Amino acid sequence: MKPVPTNPLDDDQGLGGVHIKYLRHCPRQLWLDSRGYRPEGRSDLVAFGEVVNETTFARRRDVDLGEARIDWVTAGAVIHETKSSRAPSPAHDAQVRHYCLLLERRGVNVRGGIVHYPLIRRTTDVPWNEESRDQAEAAEDEARTVIASTTPPDRQTRAACRGCSYLDYCWGT
Repeated sequence: MKPVPTNPLDDDQGLGGVHIKYLRHCPRQLWLDSRGYRPEGRSDLVAFGEVVNETTFARRRDVDLGEARIDWVTAGAVIHETKSSRAPSPAHDAQVRHYCLLLERRGVNVRGGIVHYPLIRRTTDVPWNEESRDQAEAAEDEARTVIASTTPPDRQTRAACRGCSYLDYCWGT
């Protein structure tokens, strides 16, 4: 088993979409995850999300970039991400923008992305333009700063932590 690095940016994987999603959801979650604390395996909500992801859009194929796994990409380089959430989140859009940036760095002419919310039968479009690229690059810089910190970011309000798999760690409930 490969040891968990003290700083995940020291390994060969780099920043993935989940790092950016965690950053936007809760920087403390990103910091804890980067140090190997991953309680998602015990979370019913995470298990439910995996079932939704596996049973929705069954004909699609994941795109594995090494550091990130995109749910699927359609012709014309449109990135698709499926979420089990009942509410759109800026963290989901940030994750898709990060995927756009990763593909663009690999020479793909990306058009944008779509976040699918099958439980509420809704989608949100995520544009890819100069402003989006700047946001994605800024998020990478911010994530690296959080990960490199020697102390964890402050926890959010307890209400903001509802449903988070890190709740017990942060709040000791």
